[in-house]
Amino acid sequence: MATNSETHSLPLKDRVAIVTGSSRGIGRDIAIHLAQLGAKLIINYTSSSVQADLVADEINSSASPDSPPRAIVVKADVSDPAQVKSLFDSAEQAFGSPIHVLVNSAGVLDPKYPSIANTSLEDFDRIFSVNTRGAFLCCKEAANRLKRGGGGRIILLSSSLVGALKPGFGAYTASKAAVETMVKILAKELKGTSITANCVAPGPIATDMFFDGKTKEMVKRAIDESPLCRLGETKDVAPVVGFLATDASEWVNGQVIRVNGGYV
Repeated sequence: MATNSETHSLPLKDRVAIVTGSSRGIGRDIAIHLAQLGAKLIINYTSSSVQADLVADEINSSASPDSPPRAIVVKADVSDPAQVKSLFDSAEQAFGSPIHVLVNSAGVLDPKYPSIANTSLEDFDRIFSVNTRGAFLCCKEAANRLKRGGGGRIILLSSSLVGALKPGFGAYTASKAAVETMVKILAKELKGTSITANCVAPGPIATDMFFDGKTKEMVKRAIDESPLCRLGETKDVAPVVGFLATDASEWVNGQVIRVNGGYV
């Protein structure tokens, strides 16, 4: 926990950040890391309020008892425009401040790992609804509402699969490739606002979503493909997102940063 003298030097001191899909996995560690940098957090979830509450409690427990909460929990499905708008409304109302940072970490994967020929239209639509439509709706809201003139940051989570192009991930990889294209155009469209837009594209990270549906052989293969001979951890990703959220990253704009230990 930072001392009073240290809080003044925190790079995100009192800036408001929304992290979608932050009840678990990579999103959870990103939210906690941004809080350690001084940000006030919106912890977003779709289904698990218990896990989201635990993240908010962890952040708020590090603050002084008499201070207002530094993290609040908001349920919202990123594929629903009304709920995305409500998410941003809740952030502004909770902290009485414009939003500075959006991190879109919400995402879904098909744990059956089917070929494109065997991917059902229902699964394809579900993946694109959350991963691509969700990113679009969050970007659209953020582009209109994030603080202008400095400190505005849009950070979308993609995947290093866009570079690796592995069989069994067709719909998922396509959904993330669309996100990467969108963020590069968005960065140019935000000219004059001082808002930057970037993607962070992790490789295999040891989360529930990664392990879902995978055999021991599939996990071993992912480890063997890494020059560092291990799976990534959420703590490998969070500091990169943290850097992109700060003023130090201002000259990084319209980029896709692959955080994968050399996987691709």
